[in-house]
Amino acid sequence: MNLPTPSRIRLLLIDDHSLFRHDLKALLEQDGRFEVSAEAGDVGEALRQLARGAPDAILLDNHLPGVRGVDALPALKEAAPLARVLMLTVSEDAQDLSAALLAGADGYLLKTVESDRLCEAIVKVLDGDSVVSPEMMTKLVSAFRRRPAADSAAAPLETPPEQREEGRALQSLSPREREILALIARELDIAETTVKIHVQHILRKLNVSTRVHAAVLAVGTGLA
Repeated sequence: MNLPTPSRIRLLLIDDHSLFRHDLKALLEQDGRFEVSAEAGDVGEALRQLARGAPDAILLDNHLPGVRGVDALPALKEAAPLARVLMLTVSEDAQDLSAALLAGADGYLLKTVESDRLCEAIVKVLDGDSVVSPEMMTKLVSAFRRRPAADSAAAPLETPPEQREEGRALQSLSPREREILALIARELDIAETTVKIHVQHILRKLNVSTRVHAAVLAVGTGLA
C-alpha cells in the first residue's frame, strides 16, 4: 500500500542577493520538510509572488532595495495573513530588531545562524513559537528599557491611545498571569509545558499572537 507523502513546508525567500537565495534554497531543500516555492529580490516582487499563492513561512532580509524588510512587514502580513515571517538578516541593530517584532515578525535571526538551527527555527515559528538569535536578546531588552527615558523629553503629555489600550490589557491579567508574562520577558526559553495555559490566556487578553510580542510589550511598559 502506498502511504501519502507528507506535504512539505512551503517557503518564500526574500533577499536581494540571488547567490545567497540560491545557496539558501539548496540548503533548506536538503531537509525533506521544506520546499522553496518562491523567491523575490525586493518587496514588490515578493507581493507579486504572494498574489499567486501564500507560503507557509517567509524568510525576510532587512536590507532590500527600495523598501526595507522591517518597513515591508505590514504589507507582507496583509498579503499573507496566515504566513509566519522570520527575519533573516545581517543587521544587529537593536532598532531594527525591535521594529521588526513590533511590526509582527515571528522571529529575528542573524545570517550567521547554523543551518540546523535555522531549520528548527522555521518549524518553531510554524508551531506558534517565536525565535530570536541569542546574540540579540540583550539588545532587545536594553532597547526597550531605554525607550521610555529616551522618549520622555519629546513625548506629549497625553498618553497615546495605543499605550492606554496596552495598559488596560495588562491590567486585565491576573497576578499569576502578570508573573508569567514577566518571566517570559526575561527568559523566552521558559519551558512551555509548565506555562502553556497561562501563555494562551495572556496572548488572548493582550491581543497578540506571539510570546516575543508579549515580551516586547512587557518590557516596553516597564513590567519586566
